Amino acid sequence: MDFPRLQIAIVAVVLLVVDAVLLDIQSISTLAVMGATLLCLIWQLWWILPYTVLWPKEVKSSSDIHPERQLSILTSNVLTPNRNADALIQLVRKYKPDVLVTLESDQWWEDKLSVLEAEMPYSVKCPLDNLYGMHVFSRLPLEEDETCYLVEKDVPSIHASLVLRTGDKVRVHFIHPAPPSPSENPESAERDAELVIVARSVAESDQPVIVTGDLNDVAWSATTRLFLKISGLLDPRVGRGMYNTFHASYFFLRWPLDHLFHSQHFTLRSIQRLPSIGSDHFALLTRVLFSPVQDKNQQGLTPNITDNEWSKDITQEQDVSKHDVPRPGESN
Repeated sequence: MDFPRLQIAIVAVVLLVVDAVLLDIQSISTLAVMGATLLCLIWQLWWILPYTVLWPKEVKSSSDIHPERQLSILTSNVLTPNRNADALIQLVRKYKPDVLVTLESDQWWEDKLSVLEAEMPYSVKCPLDNLYGMHVFSRLPLEEDETCYLVEKDVPSIHASLVLRTGDKVRVHFIHPAPPSPSENPESAERDAELVIVARSVAESDQPVIVTGDLNDVAWSATTRLFLKISGLLDPRVGRGMYNTFHASYFFLRWPLDHLFHSQHFTLRSIQRLPSIGSDHFALLTRVLFSPVQDKNQQGLTPNITDNEWSKDITQEQDVSKHDVPRPGESN
């Protein structure tokens, strides 16, 4: 029930108003019903309020416009059967991101997006027809790139070092773990294990880091919060908004499933949800600024003993405790 917390909160507010208008508020039974509804509303708000403007910002806004230190990443789950590649190409040419990462992209998408290689000459390609294909196109050099299968043999992730215009290197991780679903994984164990593996690897690094992709999990879930606690990464949406990217076709059933998290080496220029390209996901464009001097002024979630034990249990359950994300200079 992590996904519909916003929808449940809205229903609770409506129900409270209806109860107050239609029922006898002097009645003990009415007060009991309204009290239970209010508790439900408070519980949902506890999870989702950080992703509203009512919450303090976790990532500072950048006032520096130095172009050499800026980095923009466009993340797009294209939906494999979607054949509107021109719409995505137009977005890339309009917003000119430094990096484009596509999820669910197969060989057809690779062929169509090849027109971008003239302006984005660096790439890592993993075309698959199982809804887990992945492509990365970049204007900036990509070094030591590797495609890994951390948990499931047919679910890839891409890891590389991105060279900024200043010459600084950023470790980037592009991920798309499989969701819990009746047709794939009955539980979320595989998804959770991949997130923990990446989080632990990030936590052991002092490098600037960015993790982005479709996590098949909402921003406020216990498992995404665990990922942020273990990794030490920051979420630029906290204090700004949800930026719901799925489902593009149903405004009343939308959740933040596409994410970009980063280390304390960055501040935020902007984040925005882009227009539909015919997929069930909207694309997400995030612009950050490499600001290593800001690293002590930003604070994310902190893990406790329970969180560390839970993360160990997740990897042990999937027997992936020895799996790791490749580090620069190493092979997986």
